[in-house]
Amino acid sequence: MRIRIRPVETSFYDLFAEAANHLVEGATLLAQVLDPNADRKSIGVQMREAEHEADETTHRIVKRVNSTFVTPFDREDIYRLASSLDDVMDYMEETVDLIGLYEVDELPQQCADQIEVLQRACQLTAEAMPRLRTMKDLEEYWIEINRLENEGDRYYRRILADLFSGNYKSLQVLKLKDIVESLESAMDALESVANTVEQIAVKES
Repeated sequence: MRIRIRPVETSFYDLFAEAANHLVEGATLLAQVLDPNADRKSIGVQMREAEHEADETTHRIVKRVNSTFVTPFDREDIYRLASSLDDVMDYMEETVDLIGLYEVDELPQQCADQIEVLQRACQLTAEAMPRLRTMKDLEEYWIEINRLENEGDRYYRRILADLFSGNYKSLQVLKLKDIVESLESAMDALESVANTVEQIAVKES
């Protein structure tokens, strides 16, 4: 365990918790587009606002790193964690934007399953971030995120198989493929968050 010889800036913990809470909001908005009767234009506006707020939190983290002498853990890990959290939000916003731009009226059921997994992973991440302060009870988090990522991969492969089964028109395939790939990228970014948390916990133990 590293010995601290100077006071450590602790506001990073609050900022990471804030960043993860943005993900919960984003995942909630993303799930709303599954409703065929939803006002997707309004959801898109709300999602862009949420993504902007998430960007602001990321910028505050980076600014704080650059102005802090003693950080709670390695600077590279702080940058990596902040960047991965931001990537998750970016990909969720991209998904909502594509659904609107492509005017997709209905998504395959597997997309709903994929989004449900993503929601669960975002919620777990929001619950885990405050525990960075003590570095306790985090192992279950990264193990479960890894399991959810594998589950998301299975849904992703099934969606692709269905898209190329001949049941969809060519233009539909191209549109839906872009959407499910954005969802997959969001889940991959969440796994990157969990992997970074694991690396930090190992270094700090």
